[in-house]
Amino acid sequence: MVLAQKEIMALRKKLFESSNFNGKIMYTFSRYFSSNKMDLRKLKPMIQKRIQERAKDYPVPGMIPVAQEVLNSRRLLMQGVSTLLKVLPVMACKFCPEVYIGEKGHVIQTCCGFKRRGKNRVHEWITGGLNDVLAPVEAFHLKHMFQDVIKHHQRFDFERVPAVVELCWQAGANDGNQYSNWSPESDCCSVDGAESLSPDELVMIASGTLKAWEVLRNGVEKLLMVYPAKVCKHCSEVHVGPSGHKARLCGIFKYESWQGTHFWRKANVDDLVPPKIVWRRRPQDPQVLLNEGRGFYGHAPAVVELCTQAGAIAPKKYHCLMKLQGVATL
Repeated sequence: MVLAQKEIMALRKKLFESSNFNGKIMYTFSRYFSSNKMDLRKLKPMIQKRIQERAKDYPVPGMIPVAQEVLNSRRLLMQGVSTLLKVLPVMACKFCPEVYIGEKGHVIQTCCGFKRRGKNRVHEWITGGLNDVLAPVEAFHLKHMFQDVIKHHQRFDFERVPAVVELCWQAGANDGNQYSNWSPESDCCSVDGAESLSPDELVMIASGTLKAWEVLRNGVEKLLMVYPAKVCKHCSEVHVGPSGHKARLCGIFKYESWQGTHFWRKANVDDLVPPKIVWRRRPQDPQVLLNEGRGFYGHAPAVVELCTQAGAIAPKKYHCLMKLQGVATL
């Protein structure tokens, strides 16, 4: 019995010594890799110098033709959609962003009501316009990409321009003398006498508009691989630049402790060029889309649906979303 107790005590002593040895190793290991506190004031000149040197690499010469192509495609897209809206009816909900391409709106209960006070309501339709098909996304216009971050009190000192236009300008599509030529009215243009266009001419305009839509989105996707852009996680605010601005404009958290500060993440194509998905009526569907058949109906981006109704052929990548060969409502 006494021998067993001695063996237990010896075993405990060995475990205690080994634990102290491991502790010394961990302590020396942490001390070896520890570092003193960094003085950010000493690092500030170095950081500013790196930012200035990085700005010399922009704009990238190889991306200037892409940016110019995006601007031209955007101009053709705006002109084509404005022309088609004079021929084809577009309906927009009075209380939510829902859009429908057709003479009569559907009765699918997806409306959230005025100020999102309701849920699953029938839409109240009014005549739609260009901004209902092509959702406007604006951003602050910067003099150069790596300028100082915009403060909240400086939000009125910077002009608001379309985010795609700002991205193309930063990519070198236009020089500084052409910035002042842009105006919101310059985007709203259409072909004169659109009501008297022949069916063949209408198909040609629709096909060109759909092609401009695809070129625009593909070009923006290429530009976003080279040029940074940010979007708020909680709202649709977009900032074209390496870091977001500090203007407290986020309406969701306007009354919270952070007072409308945006929470930025990396932007993608859908943030700068929203597809605006809409319900679409197929030949096998009823004249007015019913709420009971919402699981059978197809969808499409508003621009694609508008162009296909004018006679254009939709690209194959939209066929699955459009449910072209889907069954009718039971």
